[in-house]
Amino acid sequence: MPEFSALNAAHLPAGVTSRFVEGINGLRMHILEAGAPDKPLLLLLHGFPELAYSWRHVMQPLAELGYHVVAPDQRGYGRTTGWRADFDQDLRSFSLLRLAADAVALVQALGRDHAAAIIGHDFGSPVSAWAALTRPDVFRSVVLMSAPFAGAPPSASAQSEDAKPVSLHAAHDAVAAGLAALARPRKHYQWYYATRQANADMLHAPQGLHAFLRAYFHFKSADYAGNAPFRLQDASPEQLALMPAYYIMDLAHTMAEAVAPFAPPAHEAAQCAWLTESELAVYAEEFARTGFQGGLNWYRTRFESDIAADFNLYAGRTIDVPSMFIAGRSDWGVYQVPGAFEAMQTRACTNMRGCHLIEGAGHWVMQEKPSEVVSRLATFLKEAASNG
Repeated sequence: MPEFSALNAAHLPAGVTSRFVEGINGLRMHILEAGAPDKPLLLLLHGFPELAYSWRHVMQPLAELGYHVVAPDQRGYGRTTGWRADFDQDLRSFSLLRLAADAVALVQALGRDHAAAIIGHDFGSPVSAWAALTRPDVFRSVVLMSAPFAGAPPSASAQSEDAKPVSLHAAHDAVAAGLAALARPRKHYQWYYATRQANADMLHAPQGLHAFLRAYFHFKSADYAGNAPFRLQDASPEQLALMPAYYIMDLAHTMAEAVAPFAPPAHEAAQCAWLTESELAVYAEEFARTGFQGGLNWYRTRFESDIAADFNLYAGRTIDVPSMFIAGRSDWGVYQVPGAFEAMQTRACTNMRGCHLIEGAGHWVMQEKPSEVVSRLATFLKEAASNG
């Protein structure tokens, strides 16, 4: 993979700059940053299909509160190099624990021994959760956004004595079979993302990459009026199928086909203030160059029993540093894993300071409602710093 130049400053808000940090577990990591480097560090981790650029609206406002704000293109994304984009490879380098280790290495490469907070959105949320759980000495607080963290595996003493172990593949196959057997046959988007064809389906979407991304971002935002999430009763196929097609897809559809009917009219896209056409072009240009396979490999690790077994080392451990959850009120990500939102608050995080669902925002909460997000973060960070 070739080395890239810094992101064009014309794409960035005032006060946000682009550069590279070498030697991050074999990566040349591209970062965006704002604020003075001697201020307390905030590390912002994006999800899928996103970039460090996804934090552009909140970085300078956070810097103005007195922080050094750093957002990397994570392993598999954007202008960060040193990873392989192949489908056929050992996936362990994309595991959550390896990604958390990348976060630790970045903090150290920045000349710090700790960060005031690690803040993760979407798939960046579990990375942040595992970073805070495994290295509370480095990450003094954590904010999880849009994806609740259900916790580490239960300790042996907490498991039912008569519980029979079920293989990872068997559990996934049972859900997949149930969804496929519905009157309207369906499939889970993560199963689809783990397939060989998913990258090409999106990269070469019939409507074009820019139009595909516009439909995808719109469909999961509060701009799409059909997003009215609620708690599911359980993880049965019938309950899962109540979620929108970007999570529970028609069995024969690609993701490009799933979101195409929900693309906004051209005049609405042109008026989207939180993701302008020129901003969306940055995403399209980056993914046109790298493809999606790096990010898709994160999803594939969830289906690897050997990688899943690595989490057993931390069985029974909790996140004990100050924590907070933020999502949009219209974000189905809060409930897509039944019980996870509740488990995060009652079991996984012992020092939870609040769960905030922001009105008028969907899945892309820090882009859709940046001022509200910054306000919540400002209060949390001040309290976490003062009383731990």
